[in-house]
Amino acid sequence: MSDIQTRLATLRRPRLLLSAARFGLVDYDRDAALSRIVGAHAPVDGQTYLDTLLVLEDRLNEQRKAREASYSFARHVEVLVALLGERACASEAATG
Repeated sequence: MSDIQTRLATLRRPRLLLSAARFGLVDYDRDAALSRIVGAHAPVDGQTYLDTLLVLEDRLNEQRKAREASYSFARHVEVLVALLGERACASEAATG
C-alpha cells in the first residue's frame, strides 16, 4: 500500500487535467465510476482498486504524451477522479 501512496504522491500531470479531476471529485460516485472504468462494483469489504486505476491512468498518460488519436481527455479525467476518490476511501479506511 505504501508503494501506491508513493506513486500517487509523485504523480505529475498537467494542471488543467488535475484541476478537472479535483472538480469532478465532488460528485464522485464509487459504484458508478468503478463499474464504468474497471467493470466491477465498489467492494463492500474495503478492497481498493488503486493499483488497477494507476495502471489505467499511466496508459492514458502515455497516450496523451504520444498524442495518439485514441486518447480521450474525458476518459483520463474520469480515471483520475476515480483514482483520487479511491485514495480518499483508502485513507479513511486506514485512519478510522
